[in-house]
Amino acid sequence: MATSAPSQIHTRLRVFLAVAHHLSFTRAGEELSITTGAVSQQIKLLEDWLGQRLFRRLPRRLELTDAGKRLLTAVDPAYAAVELAIGRLRGGALSGVVRVRTLPSFLATWLVPRLPRLMARFPQIELQVEAEDSTYSLRDGEFDLAIDLNDGSYPGFQSTVLLEEEIFPVCSPRLLEGRPPLLGAGDLRHYPLLHDMTAWRGSPPYAEWERYLRAIGAPQVEVRRGYMFNRNHITMQCAIAGMGVAIARRTLITDELDSGRLVAPFAQSVRTGKRYCVIHSGGALADPRVATVHDWLVAEARAAELAAGPPADAAS
Repeated sequence: MATSAPSQIHTRLRVFLAVAHHLSFTRAGEELSITTGAVSQQIKLLEDWLGQRLFRRLPRRLELTDAGKRLLTAVDPAYAAVELAIGRLRGGALSGVVRVRTLPSFLATWLVPRLPRLMARFPQIELQVEAEDSTYSLRDGEFDLAIDLNDGSYPGFQSTVLLEEEIFPVCSPRLLEGRPPLLGAGDLRHYPLLHDMTAWRGSPPYAEWERYLRAIGAPQVEVRRGYMFNRNHITMQCAIAGMGVAIARRTLITDELDSGRLVAPFAQSVRTGKRYCVIHSGGALADPRVATVHDWLVAEARAAELAAGPPADAAS
């Protein structure tokens, strides 16, 4: 006979979802208005009852185990369906405009392909999307939700981590024809370089190349040359056109590698220490429309992480 679920199973599953979405006991506790210790205790009770670990406790982060991924795949859509049904029963609580501000490259490459799913799932919500560079200040009252790339620190706002970023060089295979082999960082001297001059909030113009080369132990390579752009997706299009070697962001690369339009000449990718976050004012999630879009973004990010596999081993 199957063992019946404990009376607190729904509470523990809700805590599990919060931790799985944030990959942080602390941020899950902030979302649920409970202590980090209470979050840890609820996860331990759930793991003990299941007889399986749901998270790996790594030195600086959490990671879902295979069992945790299976549970998330089952529980996340079920709870989302319940929340949708409740929203409909509340008589139009999810109807109206939600203002979303986002980085242009993230919008074009990551968000736009996913928006039809949001429209199909929550047809009453009307998004008002504004694309702005990270050079523009975040000012309260100008958005309901903002998506930004930074270190996760936003004074005066609350934030939820969506995706950790890692980077690696890419180029068109045509660029390699008739040139010296591109086997290591020192060979970059034979190739033009492409730069995203606004890589993240407050970054200097050559930040991505310098961060990458420092992480792989080749900081002496001169990268302050080449062509500069202020959009990552434009930089990628120039790389596809064969103009030079660019730094790709794992989050924003789609099928360019699978299709062969771009190749990654170096095997190593590195974490930048920067992360895409969804940002909002303190009381914004009290609005069910804003909370719904926030939770949908987090769920899409978790699904994207699971599909992409484990992150790079190299630290920033």
